[in-house]
Amino acid sequence: MILDRQSRINTTELRTRLGLMLSQMDQPFADMQDDAVDLVTGFLDQLQVYEGAMYEISTKLEILDSEFQVQFSHDPIHHMERRLKSIESILGKLERKELPITVQSMRDNLFDVAGVRVICNYRDDVYSVANYLSGQSDIQVLRVKDYIQHPKQNGYRSLHVIYAVPVFLSSGAHYTPVEVQFRTIAMDYWASLEHALRYKTDLPDDKHAEHSQTLLDCARSLQNVETQMQTIHRDINGAPRAGEPPHTHDDTRLG
Repeated sequence: MILDRQSRINTTELRTRLGLMLSQMDQPFADMQDDAVDLVTGFLDQLQVYEGAMYEISTKLEILDSEFQVQFSHDPIHHMERRLKSIESILGKLERKELPITVQSMRDNLFDVAGVRVICNYRDDVYSVANYLSGQSDIQVLRVKDYIQHPKQNGYRSLHVIYAVPVFLSSGAHYTPVEVQFRTIAMDYWASLEHALRYKTDLPDDKHAEHSQTLLDCARSLQNVETQMQTIHRDINGAPRAGEPPHTHDDTRLG
């Protein structure tokens, strides 16, 4: 099952929103009115490429999940979520990084515009699916952050991999980054609650600190429970085992 966090690109709506935002931003590029139309068109064209890359990755994952079912009678992927970063988020991130508001700047510096979250049943599934996807000849691994073997200080666990996937247009193949977050069901519902707490600004400080500590304790408990359930799963299921994240590639092909 795939959940889309937003509808597909509506070029008319995005053109209007992007043009309005660019006209309101207090940046040196505000005097680029003559090039505004080209800038808006360039952003929209690139967003469609990101969307294509996102769908390409999710299709590959669906095929892998189906193959696991045939080969091992086991579906490693519980569900997937797709999202394309909003125009507001893209421009805001470029501003915070003090980067030029250009399509090239977005392509060179933002690697999470297109995102797919893959919710797996077990930790073995996380690494197996990530490695099988990474082994496909037409995509590359650009960056790996393994927060499962090395959790964040607050208890967050997940495997983040940035892939470069080719999107074939009339001008040829355009290798485009997609950030894929692999996590188990338990890791996902923990992360959802932690995210809600992080942005709950009206809680008293002491209550916020108390809940943060409780979530950290829960993360450790969940890790122990997952380890036990993984052991049982291994004994009754012949699916592949994998305990290491993908390795990055030496050469990078983008664009």
